[in-house]
Amino acid sequence: MTIQNIGDGNKLTLARAPSSIFARISVLAALAAVGSFATNILLPSLPSMAKDLNVSTAAVSSTISVYLAVFALGQLVVGPLSDRYGRWKPVMFGLGIFVLGSIWCEFSTTLPMMLVGRTIQALGACAASVLSRAVARDLLSGEDLTKALAFIMVAMSAAPGFSPLIGGLLDATSGWRSEFLVVGLFGATVALAYFRFVGETHRPDRNVSIQLTAILRGYWGLLTDLRFVAPAGTIGLFMGAIFAMFSVSPRILIDGLGFSPIQLGLFFAGTVFVVFGSGMTAPRLAIKIGHARATLAGLIIATTGGTLLLLAHWVTPTIWSYLIPVLIFLAGFGMVSPLATATALQPFGDRAGLASALLGFLQMAGAAVGVVLTASIPSATLAIGIVQAALTMLGLILYLAGQRAVPAR
Repeated sequence: MTIQNIGDGNKLTLARAPSSIFARISVLAALAAVGSFATNILLPSLPSMAKDLNVSTAAVSSTISVYLAVFALGQLVVGPLSDRYGRWKPVMFGLGIFVLGSIWCEFSTTLPMMLVGRTIQALGACAASVLSRAVARDLLSGEDLTKALAFIMVAMSAAPGFSPLIGGLLDATSGWRSEFLVVGLFGATVALAYFRFVGETHRPDRNVSIQLTAILRGYWGLLTDLRFVAPAGTIGLFMGAIFAMFSVSPRILIDGLGFSPIQLGLFFAGTVFVVFGSGMTAPRLAIKIGHARATLAGLIIATTGGTLLLLAHWVTPTIWSYLIPVLIFLAGFGMVSPLATATALQPFGDRAGLASALLGFLQMAGAAVGVVLTASIPSATLAIGIVQAALTMLGLILYLAGQRAVPAR
């Protein structure tokens, strides 16, 4: 495994400096988790936030939708800027305004003030998310990149799984405002770690244009390149499938099967371990059978889970009729996520910021589609079955289409 730091021009190998390599990858994993940690930690506290701000719970839920919208669109701006000016400044500036937004939210006394704070937070968090992948691409390539992305993807999956438990504990002991204090401290800690262990990884390139027309041409070029759009689109569809699961699980498990909120939180936390296990297995499998075959295996596993979830709608609902298909899907998702991400970023090292930004946007767009589709179907079990089966099948078809077309390029 090789890794470089353009600040000193030296290359480090795993044998020579393993602590340096793993420290950097660990920081990137924490960087990737900033955005989702700040989103899901608030979920248990929405009722108490609504009471203190004197608004309805539905109204205070807009703090999440505004955050996600700004987060998605902000990535499209940060990515090209990092290709021109380097990664270090956007990362540090982004984390700085993320901390500022967290402080603003902590002291907000009205919903409009809170929405401003959440907007500031999201602008900073989007830089952390998109540049965690871009920096990984700067430093690594090939199977080493896949290994690093697997670790990063696990961190991104762990944050939404564990953060509601942390948020619920903080809300019960210290009040919801303490959640923003914890989030801000986390952002500041990641900034210090990035400053200490990572540094600049991409030499600023003044030849990269940041004019709107040039940026749009760059994105259009990626969207018309099957090397990018097939794996990136697949990830977007799979993100729709997993967010559909997150959004509909309370209806199935609490309303349908009598779970308590704590049991639901433990269920979400448990999903992290499945994704972790399959995500860590994916790079090893890719070495043994090849990257494309390993990705295809993950796609087939996830699609099998989605199909079983649809069929489960017509059997007597039990915890196992829901849990088994979900676990199968998650096992496939954990494999596909790092492998397809590496496939999408690998050919575009010269514009890793642009590619990572569009990849992140497609993930957020897919997540939104999954949530909207499940909300439009009254039956919770039918909704998750249709959406997961359809999105995973479409992801499989898109990836196969890309594999057939790319060799002809």
